[in-house]
Amino acid sequence: MDFIKEADIVVVGGGVVGCAILRELSRYNVKCVLLEKEPDIACGTTKANSAILHAGFDAPTGSMKAITNVLGNRLYHQLEDELDLDIKWTGSLVVAVNDEEVETLKELLERGKNNGVQGLEILNREQVLEKEPNLTTAVAALWAPSAGVCWPFEAALRFAQCAVQNGAEVIRNCRVTGFVKEDGKIVAVETNLGAIKTKCVINAAGVYADEIAYLAGDDSFKIHPRKGEYILFDKTACNDLVYGVVFPTPAKNSKGILVCTTTHGNTFIGPNANDMEDKEDTSVTAGGMDQIIASARKLIPNLPMGAAITEFAGLRAVSDTGDFIIGASEVEGLFNAAGMQSPGLTAAPAVAEEIAEAVGKFMPLEKKADFKAALPKQIHFTRLTDNEKHDLIEKDPLFGRVICRCETVTEGEIVAAIKAPCGANTVDAVKRRTRAGMGRCQGGFCGPRVTQILARELGISVADVLKERKDSHLYYEKTDVKGGQE
Repeated sequence: MDFIKEADIVVVGGGVVGCAILRELSRYNVKCVLLEKEPDIACGTTKANSAILHAGFDAPTGSMKAITNVLGNRLYHQLEDELDLDIKWTGSLVVAVNDEEVETLKELLERGKNNGVQGLEILNREQVLEKEPNLTTAVAALWAPSAGVCWPFEAALRFAQCAVQNGAEVIRNCRVTGFVKEDGKIVAVETNLGAIKTKCVINAAGVYADEIAYLAGDDSFKIHPRKGEYILFDKTACNDLVYGVVFPTPAKNSKGILVCTTTHGNTFIGPNANDMEDKEDTSVTAGGMDQIIASARKLIPNLPMGAAITEFAGLRAVSDTGDFIIGASEVEGLFNAAGMQSPGLTAAPAVAEEIAEAVGKFMPLEKKADFKAALPKQIHFTRLTDNEKHDLIEKDPLFGRVICRCETVTEGEIVAAIKAPCGANTVDAVKRRTRAGMGRCQGGFCGPRVTQILARELGISVADVLKERKDSHLYYEKTDVKGGQE
């Protein structure tokens, strides 16, 4: 068999969990490669979730969800500076609107203490309103000061970039199609680009993790997608909504429809929770919007719906085990990091440590003496002082050209995002890295200019620029009436 590449370890799936695993493994003297089937990393659950770094009081005590949630939350406090992550440690509230729900808060408090969560307490109505004046229906709330919100795509990207900085490789548009085994042990990964010889495979394929495992001969678990829909408000709405993370008392299959801030100053309501069959169905529905609005009004009766700017949906990877699936498979050489629904984002760095420990029992892992844990600081033009902006424009005039007016994103930032490791290669990839297109007009002004910049920097035609996924072309070559190109 001809191989396009050899690697000691192949990670399948470029979401936040896969990227965190890649970074953790890049600490060791092994050749690591991550394969992502989409044009960009983090195109699945990571790009469309609630972005919360959970405190850890919700998951059953002793479960992998609980253990990795609490540890992951602590690790993010260290990673925030190392990777220059955009995190707001807002704390979270679980709000009770009647006496029955107050009893649930007491249960969550006790579970949280058993899980090792620090600082939990139940606040009375007056204390709740001091923190969130618009929660007029609250009678009490569970306060978790260690919770926060992050920018999930950025976390995945910075994990990946740090891994690349330490010698790992990320290959996009690379779909796993099968495995080669000898004497029951995986020796190669087959992809649409060719075969990759390897000793070890980490399956972090999100909603497709069961299918990847099955290709390798592991049918020990099933993943079914659970869709959550959201409504996003512009930055003018925060005074009418919340400044932090606000949950209702939880439902059986969901933490409930919440009202939550983002690191960028927007606010959202959602998600609902609907079990699906289709692993690609991220459509939003009129019924879903009605459900979200009605539920959010139980917390905040006067929702500023005129400030809503977009709706979106994401899929969670729910396992039939009810818990995360982390560790060695029965198939020699295969390790699973599957069932990564909430709190998978929070747990990601802790899951990465669990996987590295498991791999270390399978093959020798020697730590590098020169591992570089930190990344250079990012440039956010809007956060600079006037003098800093002036100096930056003097060095590079591209930073003096504002492309996205809503979010004040410059051409310099867009070009830097394209040229960086794991660089932007689609319009949505630029959006997730720079926020160009995430403002009030949702790309109506800057979209065509971003497309032109991508074409120029990537050396392709405008017609070849994708919005996000394969065949998502925004423009086509002109043709004359006879069908030939002009």
